[in-house]
Order: sequence, then structure tokens, then C-alpha cells
Amino acid sequence: MIRKLSFVLLGAVLIAALALGLIFWKLNAALEQPLQLSEAQTLEVQSGDTPSGLFQRLEREGVLNDSFWLRAHWRLKFSGYTLHSGEYQLRPAMTAHDMIRLWQRGEVVQHTLTIVEGWNFRQVRAALAALPTVQQTLRDASDAEVMAKLGQPDLHPEGRFFPDTYRFTRGVTDLELLQRAYARLETVLAEEWQQRSEGLPYQSPYEALIMASIIEKETGVPSERGEIAGVFVRRLDQGMLLQTDPTVIYGMGEQYRGRITRNDLRKPTPYNTYTNSGLPPTPIAMVGREAINAALHPVDGESLYFVARGDGSHVFSNSLDEHNRAVREYQLKRRADYRSSPPPRQATPAETVQ
Repeated sequence: MIRKLSFVLLGAVLIAALALGLIFWKLNAALEQPLQLSEAQTLEVQSGDTPSGLFQRLEREGVLNDSFWLRAHWRLKFSGYTLHSGEYQLRPAMTAHDMIRLWQRGEVVQHTLTIVEGWNFRQVRAALAALPTVQQTLRDASDAEVMAKLGQPDLHPEGRFFPDTYRFTRGVTDLELLQRAYARLETVLAEEWQQRSEGLPYQSPYEALIMASIIEKETGVPSERGEIAGVFVRRLDQGMLLQTDPTVIYGMGEQYRGRITRNDLRKPTPYNTYTNSGLPPTPIAMVGREAINAALHPVDGESLYFVARGDGSHVFSNSLDEHNRAVREYQLKRRADYRSSPPPRQATPAETVQ
């Protein structure tokens, strides 16, 4: 009787061992199966999606098999994990186990928005509106309504958003990206203002931001920014007009067609620094840290004028006579490839990165 019972127990143990072995084999086979993809594919996970539902969806689409075992594996090992919504990049070389590790780590696809130094707010809004991965909530809003939604109803939007590359996941709103760029500009401006030179003609950080935007549009040559700032600061100190073309161009708005004439220089707008003294009422462009730093640390000297050489750099002059000679040399004998400033840097198309 005892021997018979022993055989029964042994048989049960063997059967259990075989069953466990079969389960282990099935689980391992399900996990190590390669995803049936001929090319990379994006799996979009929305809020409320569950791993079980995703496994079943992928099985219906023919991407994997044995979703039952994969669901069992997730419940056993990752029952306490929250599945992050977003996009997951699936590649042909991946196994189901590799995909599960992506989910478990929350490694969603990152997209980018680049705001370029020197852009105006209209260009920033156009770049945002062109991104299909961004939830568009501001398309029909005016600039004033956008600022109100940002909690800044009394602020002009120009110059208020920091040029940088911002990473985000699909589904972020355009307002959220603007909030990040606005907060970044506020932080950078405050940091630079705290370390400013003494004796500057600015009454507030905002005035420094206005000056920085003019510097940003006048030159893209880093070594010149401080010297250009010095010219403008000395002109302000001496009560001279700034007489800077980018402010005239900004005041022309959509009427600007690539050239400004003498009539444009005389045409009154709030931004025309040939007819108005002091700084314009608002910034004229988005401003990088280097231009802000230059506005707050102008280079000492005596120069009061500068003229573009035509290659993006400038000639600086201490007197009007010197300046007029430089104008005759570089402005009145322009080459076919003449440029008053370096070609504007274009933002690369929004890239998808991991």
C-alpha cells in the first residue's frame, strides 16, 4: 500500500514537473519570439490602454503570437507597474521580451521642437502648428489670447520664449510647450540680470531683453555681440538715435519684402529707431542667452557706428566721417553675394528621437 502510494506521489510530482516545464517553455518561447515586422513601427499607447489589451491587439495584427502567455507574464512580474502612455518604437530585431522591457521602463518616443534665435512670435506659432504630434489648442487664438492662456494677459509675446530644442511626447499641447519656453526665458533673463555690469541704461530686465533682441537681429557673429551692445549703449547714453534697421523691418511687418528704402527709414512706426529715440516698445525677436549676456555686458570703447561688410561681420567706427568712409566702401560697392548679417539659421525639421 505504501509502495503504491509512493508511486502515485512520484507520478504526481513528475506530472507537475512536466507541467511546470511546459509552462516555462511556453512562457520563454512567447517572450523570445521575434516581432513579426518588416520595418520599424510605432505603437501608440493611449491613456487607459492595458498591457493585456495591447498584447491582444498586436496578436490580431499579426505582430506576435501567444498573447495569453505574455499577458500571464505581465501579471506575474509587473502587476504593480503603470503603463506610460505615448509612442513606443518597435523594430524588426526586437523580441516580445524587448518590447515588454520598453513598456516597463516607459521608454516612449521623444519628438523635438526647435525655436531658433532671431525668430519672431509668428514664426514660433507656425512651427508649433506644423507639428502633427502636438495637440493644437491655440490655432484660432489671437496672440493676446495666447498670452492670457499663459497667465500673462498684459504681456506682449515677442521675445518672451527662449530659443532652444524642446523634447516632448506625442499628445503634448502647444500651450504646454509655450509654457516651457516662456519659463525658460524668464529663468535665463533673471540669471543674466543678476550678473549685469554696472552703469547700464536699462531700468528693468525687460529693457535689457529689448536690447538683446536688437543685438540678436544685428549679428550672428558671437565675437561682435558685445561690441554692438557697446555701440548701442553709448548711443543711448549720449541721447543719439539707435538707427538700427532690424527695428524698422519689424515695424513694417508683412509689408517688408526683403529691402528697406529711405522712405521706410522715415516712415513713422513705434519701432522705427530712425525717428524714435530710445528703445523700441517691445523686443523684436526671440533671444538667446549670448545676446542677453552681451546686452548686459557691453564692450567698452568709443565706437558709435558700425556697417556691415557684406560677409556677416561689421566695421566699427568712432566718428561719422569714419563711418561714412566705411559705408562708401562696403555699402555702395556691394557684391552680388552681399549680406548685412549671416544667413539666418533654419530650424531642422522636427526629429523623432529616443
